[in-house]
Amino acid sequence: MASAAEQLAANLNFGVLGKATELKKRIWFTLGVLIIYRLGTYIPVPGVDAAVMAEILRQHGGGILGMFNMFSGGALGRMTVFALNIMPYITAAIIIQLMTAVSPRLEALKKEGEPGRRKMNQYTRYLTVLIALFQAWGIAIGLESMSAGALGGAVISPGWFFRISCVVTLVGGTMFLMWLGEQITARGVGNGASLIIFAGIVANLPSALAGTLELARTGALSAFFIIILFVLATIVIFLVVFIERAQRRIVVQYPKRQVGNRMFGGDSTHLPLKLNTSGVIPPIFASSLLLLPATVAGFSQGGEGSGWLDTIVRLLGYGQPIHMILYAAMIIFFAYFYTAVVFNPQETAENLRKHGGFIPGIRPGQNTADYFDYVLTRLTTIGAAYLVAVCLLPEFLIARYGVPFYFGGTSLLIVVSVTMDTVAQIQSHLLAHQYEGLIKKAKLRGRGR
Repeated sequence: MASAAEQLAANLNFGVLGKATELKKRIWFTLGVLIIYRLGTYIPVPGVDAAVMAEILRQHGGGILGMFNMFSGGALGRMTVFALNIMPYITAAIIIQLMTAVSPRLEALKKEGEPGRRKMNQYTRYLTVLIALFQAWGIAIGLESMSAGALGGAVISPGWFFRISCVVTLVGGTMFLMWLGEQITARGVGNGASLIIFAGIVANLPSALAGTLELARTGALSAFFIIILFVLATIVIFLVVFIERAQRRIVVQYPKRQVGNRMFGGDSTHLPLKLNTSGVIPPIFASSLLLLPATVAGFSQGGEGSGWLDTIVRLLGYGQPIHMILYAAMIIFFAYFYTAVVFNPQETAENLRKHGGFIPGIRPGQNTADYFDYVLTRLTTIGAAYLVAVCLLPEFLIARYGVPFYFGGTSLLIVVSVTMDTVAQIQSHLLAHQYEGLIKKAKLRGRGR
């Protein structure tokens, strides 16, 4: 009996490994796309002096530009074809989702299923081009006014040819990244846009770590503070993992049904509601919207008549009250908004009613929907407070002690959340393959009989 069981397990494991070939292809495809993305962050925009750009970012990289450079994986500091990264696409997706709440046409498209989703994706792409054009034009104009003292200007040959070539290059890079992200989502593992941002942050973690240790070596930061910093980062990671896995399980009961002489149903199950339903989306949305108006202002520093632009950059810098207030307000808003997008209490209550399910003590229909809304509102309040705390508290240390942005709450939240989401998708693929292997083995055994 034991040998037969071992043989069955070996056969099943072999079947799972065989079925996992598709998963391996997806993983290799995702890695290949991310490698292409990282290579693109080293292809410079024609006509830009890389040494001057590095010096300018060193001088003015402590504010919103440093954050933008973090999300772009260092492409902004090198002024490469992926300098805009995928942020215009994310901003366009935000605007389209916001418009669904006020536009009956977009709301109707959202309810049409797959055809409606494709149409909304098309609108998102068009809006991405417009936003990328606006940002690329601002960068091209700003680059011509930038200089680094004795190193000279950032642009070798200013003029219309440079402006047009810079806009075409940056917009083309953004659209190519958008396409790569969609390919990862469709043919790879995980969410493409999130993985691109994740790859940019992780790629610069070693240099950020080395820079932090260099601050300790030169005496700019004490060794005790470095230890506290890494302890804080570890606590943030554990907190993110705990909250992202936390659930509120609502008991759902199904009544018994008699079909002929047999009884069916009467089972009890759980409807899990995550404590943070919106995930990492609110910080990314909030960051992208804060970066949109500050892009031109940040690159125009040092130009003639740019005093009010310098004021904007200063007010939006890390540690400034206006930046903190706007960031916290946007995180809270998008936490509620995105939760409302992904979970519809009315629709969920109606689906339960159609399948005969009910919550003990709650009447089916509108009362169940109100109960879902009641529970979800309180869960989202806790989730939004957690996001604000994780994203803002480390930023005070960044503003006060000049710690690299990669150790901030937003970057750690993105890295940990995207990692957990990708691992969960890999596990779901493995479980699906294992389930297929069990079914295939059962069919073979049935034929053998």
